[in-house]
Amino acid sequence: MRARRLTGCVVGVIALTLTAAGCGLSGGGSDSGDATAGGCKVDQGNVGSGKLTGDVKGTITFQTTNLKKDFGGYFNGVIKAFEQAHPDTTVKWVDDPGDATFTQRLVADAQGCTLPDVVNINVNTAIALTKNGYLLDLDKKAPDAGGPFVPNLWKSSRYADSTGAEVHSVLPWYSGGIVQTFNTELMTKAGLDPARPPTTVLGLFEDAQKIAEVSDGRYYAFLANPQLRIPADWQQMDIKILSSDGKKFTFADDPKTAQWVEAMTKLYKAGGMPRDSLSSTQDPANVYGQGKLVYGPTNPNFLRFIQQNNPSVYKKTGVARFMLDDLGHTVGAPQYIGVASTGKNAATALSFAQFLTNAKNQLEWAKDPNVVIFPSTTASLDDPFFQSVKGDDPFAEARKIVASDRKTSTADEIALTPGELNAITAQIQLAMQGKKSAQDALDEAQKKANELIEQGS
Repeated sequence: MRARRLTGCVVGVIALTLTAAGCGLSGGGSDSGDATAGGCKVDQGNVGSGKLTGDVKGTITFQTTNLKKDFGGYFNGVIKAFEQAHPDTTVKWVDDPGDATFTQRLVADAQGCTLPDVVNINVNTAIALTKNGYLLDLDKKAPDAGGPFVPNLWKSSRYADSTGAEVHSVLPWYSGGIVQTFNTELMTKAGLDPARPPTTVLGLFEDAQKIAEVSDGRYYAFLANPQLRIPADWQQMDIKILSSDGKKFTFADDPKTAQWVEAMTKLYKAGGMPRDSLSSTQDPANVYGQGKLVYGPTNPNFLRFIQQNNPSVYKKTGVARFMLDDLGHTVGAPQYIGVASTGKNAATALSFAQFLTNAKNQLEWAKDPNVVIFPSTTASLDDPFFQSVKGDDPFAEARKIVASDRKTSTADEIALTPGELNAITAQIQLAMQGKKSAQDALDEAQKKANELIEQGS
C-alpha cells in the first residue's frame, strides 16, 4: 500500500497524544481492566491476539459527521432495526458538525478515554487513532471483516499501528466517484467524436488542443487554474507524488510531470482555456452550464446540478469512464467506520459497525435521491440500481460507470494541504504564463512544498 502523509494539524495532534497519554496497546492481566489501549484501561479482550468475543448487549454511542439533518430518517431506521435484532442493546446517536477541528476534538475524546464506540471518520483521523491504539485491530478481533468489501478498497485501507505495522482498523463505508463529463455538441463542433473520449490525461490535452484550434474563444476545453486538476491528473499518470514514507514530495523528479505542465502551458497559450481563469476561483460547473466548456467537472453529483439548473445543456452532456492512464484504476478517499478499542461493549459496537456497513444498508442509503454516494461492498455495487441503465440518461450512465470503477478502485487518493496546493499551483501558473520553464517551476514547487512539510504545515 502506498504510504500516506498526515497533514500538519494531525501530526501535531498525534504529538500531543503521545506526550499526554502514551501510545499503543498493552495486555497481560485479567478481563477486569488490566489491559490498556492508548493509555486507557480496557477489557483484555479488546486488545492483543484472539478474536473479539462477548454478548451483543448494552449501550453504545454511534457518531456520524454532519449527517443527521439530511439523513435522520435513514439512520434512525438502521438503529431501530439493529436494536430490534438485539433487544438488549441501545444505540445512542451523536452527529458531529465535522468542522476544521473535528480531528483534534476526536483525538481529545480518545485521550480522555471517551471516544465514541462506533465512529465515522476520514483517512487522517483514522491514521491518528490507529497510530495510538484507539481503534480495534480488525485483523485480530474480526479476521473475516473484510469479506463484504471490494478487495482493492479493503486491501488499501490499512494504517500503521504503534509498532509501525499496517493493520485494518476501519471498515470502508461510502465514497464519491469520478467520471468524464462533456458537451457532445461542442465536441462534435471541434471535430471530436463523443463516442471516443480520451483514455489518458495527455490524450485529453491533445483533444483539448484541437478545441483551441477551432473554437476561436466561443467556447473552451476547461478552466486554466491548475488547482482543478492536481493532484488527480498526476495520480492517474502514476506520477510518484510523495516518497514511500510520505515525508517528502518527489513529483518534480518524474519527467511525466513536466510533460503535464508543458501541455497545460501549450493549451493556455493556444486559447483552449479562458485567459482570466488561470487563478480564478470560479466554479467550472457554472461555466459548463453556460455552454462555454467542452469538459465538465468529474464529480457525478455535478450531473444532478446541471440536470436541475441547465436542462438544455444536460441533454447534450455525455459521460465516460475517467482516464485510467498508467495507474490503471481510479482512486478515492472513502469515509470510514471505526470501532473504539476503549469501549465497554466492544462486541456490541463491532456488531453494529458491521450491520451499518453491510451491503443491504449501504445500498438502501445509496438509493436515497438526495445523495450521490457509492457503497464499498461488492454486492451493493452489483445491484441493478447501479448496473441497469435505461435510455441515454447521463446521470444513470455515470452511476453505472463509477460503480464499475469502484470495484477496482483503491483508497489511495492523495490530499494536499491548502498551503501545499497553493505553493505548487503558484509555480505552475508562472510556467503557464511563460515566466519559467516547466522543470524549473516544478523544482521550485517541490522545494517549497517540502519546506511546508518540514514546518508541519
